[in-house]
Amino acid sequence: MPRKSLAKHRRIVIKIGSALLVDRKTGLKSAWLDSVCADIADLRAQKIDVLVVSSGAIALGRTVLGLPAGALKLEESQAAAAVGQIALARAWSESLSRDEIVAGQILLTLGDTEERRRYLNARATINQLLKLGAVPIINENDTVATSEIRYGDNDRLAARVATMTGADLLVLLSDIDGLYTAPPHLDPDANFLDTIHSITPEIEAMAGGAASELSRGGMRTKIDAGKIATGAGCAMIIASGKPDHPLKAIEEGARSSWFAPSGTPVTARKTWIAGQLQPAGELMVDEGAEQALSGGKSLLPAGVRTVSGQFSRGDTVAIIGGQGREIARGLVSYDAEEARQITGRKSSEIEAILGYPGRAAMVHRDDLVMTGPNLTKTTKSKIEKGAAHAG
Repeated sequence: MPRKSLAKHRRIVIKIGSALLVDRKTGLKSAWLDSVCADIADLRAQKIDVLVVSSGAIALGRTVLGLPAGALKLEESQAAAAVGQIALARAWSESLSRDEIVAGQILLTLGDTEERRRYLNARATINQLLKLGAVPIINENDTVATSEIRYGDNDRLAARVATMTGADLLVLLSDIDGLYTAPPHLDPDANFLDTIHSITPEIEAMAGGAASELSRGGMRTKIDAGKIATGAGCAMIIASGKPDHPLKAIEEGARSSWFAPSGTPVTARKTWIAGQLQPAGELMVDEGAEQALSGGKSLLPAGVRTVSGQFSRGDTVAIIGGQGREIARGLVSYDAEEARQITGRKSSEIEAILGYPGRAAMVHRDDLVMTGPNLTKTTKSKIEKGAAHAG
């Protein structure tokens, strides 16, 4: 797949490093931030969804608190984050509001993207913000995260957000303009790589360590992010964020490294559902539901005959057709006991039965993939090939 213009993408996640956003001595780089927000407004005007993963809370907080240079203790980092998160959110909100764009703050921990129930909740909140026309500003919740339960950098977090939300492009803005065969500040003969078709062991070996005290990342974490993103069908760009209007600069041809996706976001995600997760339970469906699923519809409670197994909302369940064979797998919207209560009932009855509105679908079509005899040979072949790549 060739590189394409930013404007040709549907949903873009932009990750911004601390060193770009915060000056160690003077604090927030307001003029630079305004230029980035102007770029975001231009993308939004072209009907492109934009999400921002913004570093800078600790860096900004330590400047506000006057903490000394060098490594911080855990409790110092958490205190700095507590102060910095407020200042960072305010800065993004004020800058985006110049173009009448609303910002919404999302603070995530590792468990929010790794545990299925919390993953679905986070994804639903982010998608609702986008639906309402807001720009989600996402950061790791450094006030509560510890070294054992953290991402440790926003490159990998940005990649998880990109795959979570079905983005088709991840842009990592950094203090370097792309991937080189060796760290360019150490090796003057290092060669720049414009296009990376796949992340091989040789590509991984080119990654170095963190570049500054304000950044916990470095090229190594960017390559890790690339593996996460491209494996889920999302292209990735590493580009310099140093100039004003860095997104506009990319669009106008500024040097950057482009990582090709391994497939489309939908195919890769559904391959993951079909081939990588073990079902925690089973939903047996009637003939009408089976036909609806074959036609690309969601599974509604009315079409479910029986529920077996113990599962939680967001777990993978197998969907069983009239022949007693698995026809699909998907991420279920209800806990097992709740699913049993609404089995065979209309979606309009859910609130009266459970006491809250819930979701209309037992398994939404976006979280479902056909796996059984209703698959065409072509679809089966795609899943098998995708599973081989995903493994």
